[in-house]
Formats: sequence, structure tokens, C-alpha cells
Amino acid sequence: MRSTEHGTTAGKQHRGCHIHSLSESFYHAFYHREWSGQAVPSMSELSLEEAYQIQDEVAQLRVERGEQVVGFKVGCTSSAIRTQFGLKEPISARLFSPYLYEDSVHLDWRGYLNCAIEPELVIKIGKDLTDEDPSDQELIDAIDYVSPGIELHNFKFWSAAPTSQELIASGGIWAGLVIGSQRVSPEALSFQDELFRVYKNERLITQAPASEIMGGPLHSLRWLVNYLTQRGMTLQKGSLIIPGSPVELVSITEDSNLRIEIERVGSAGTLFETMSTEG
Repeated sequence: MRSTEHGTTAGKQHRGCHIHSLSESFYHAFYHREWSGQAVPSMSELSLEEAYQIQDEVAQLRVERGEQVVGFKVGCTSSAIRTQFGLKEPISARLFSPYLYEDSVHLDWRGYLNCAIEPELVIKIGKDLTDEDPSDQELIDAIDYVSPGIELHNFKFWSAAPTSQELIASGGIWAGLVIGSQRVSPEALSFQDELFRVYKNERLITQAPASEIMGGPLHSLRWLVNYLTQRGMTLQKGSLIIPGSPVELVSITEDSNLRIEIERVGSAGTLFETMSTEG
């Protein structure tokens, strides 16, 4: 019996060291755009809970660095994204300051690892959401306002194949958020019919309705509330939430004028350009 117990304890300790090592690697990868380990392990060997544990540890390291958690994202909410990643279920990750930008910001696409974007609703929460399975009206009542946004990504999976585990551990490959200036009442939206459009250099790249986000962004928001509640967490007043995109990721591989439009909400844009390193 002692031998079995010792083996179990040793196994847990080894697993804990493995999780901690992966956390440090993902933390390093965000800032340096490289994998710090000798080899990238197979992420499919992780459980979803272990993947979230890695995300939690990375978040703590980032907070200790001086960053601030300002809200959450829900990822893999549309069939387009799940098909693109080969995934089957939504995930949650945190949003951090100072990686929030105003509309029309100029960004160097080379500063990201395989830069990609998605159009997003940016939802400002106006009161704490503490109970599971809130109704649509309860969710609407809890929303302060809605803005248009552009989610920025480091579109890189280090393991051989995309997995939910790596998407979770990496924090949803989130790299930043451009927020438009418009602030719209949630009562003005159907959260179903609003069409999302992405334009690159004034050419329409892709479009889809809000209903492609898990049947509607309110369903995504409800999923997040349930997920946080089950983990003993609260979706707090003042949080920013991006509930997912109805379209696939759009890659940015050259200088581009990028603009997104969301019906009844507004538009947001950014100029991706090669920044000079001189001077």
C-alpha cells in the first residue's frame, strides 16, 4: 500500500511540475513569440482542467508582471472557427490591460506571431452575474452597453495539431482588442440578426450574422456565466466580454487597412503597417 501511495504522490508531483513547466513556456511564448522548451509536448495528453490550470498560472504570472485582468473572451463559438481549428466546444480565456486599443490605432502586424483578427461585440457588464442559467432578459439587464471591436490574435499552435487544450492553455491565442467608440444599448439589438462584416483595404473579406455565435451572443454569454459560476467565480460589474465571432479568423500578412462593421452597433478599424525601427 505504501508503495502505491508513494507512486501516486510522486506521479502527482511530476504532473504538477509538468503543468508548471508548460505554464512558463506559454508565458514566455506570449512575450517572445518562441517556445522555450526543448520540444513541444502533445497538448492532447492534457485534460481540459489541466489546460485551464495552465491558463490560470500564466494569468497569475502576467498579473505579477503588472498587467490587469479586465474581462473574458469566449472562443470557438462559431461553426466556421471550429472547422478552422478542428475543435468541437467553446473555451474561455481572460482579457488583459494594457492590450486594449482605441479605434483607428496603428499597429505593426509583424509584432504578432501569425497576426490574425476577428470582429467582436465588446460587452460591458453593468452588474455582477452570480447565478447559473440567467434568462436572456436577465443578461440584457446586466449589460451596460455594447461596442464594436477587433480581436487580435497570435495565430500559432505550437503542438502538431490544434487542440482545445492548447487553445485554453494559450489564453485563447488572444493578443489584444481594438474597441470602437460607439456605445449601444443592448435593448437596441436582437443578438441574432446583426450582420458582421470584415473589410481589408476596403474589400469585403467575410460576413455572417450574430446567430452563428452559438445561436446568438447571449447564449455565449450565458455559457460563460455558467462556466465561471461552476468554478466559484463571478462575472463582475465592469468586466469586458467578447462572446465570440461568427466568421473565421482573417490573417494579416502585409500592410493593410482593416475595418469591421456590425449592424446596429457600429464599426472599428486599425491600420496594420510596418513600423520603422530606426531612431
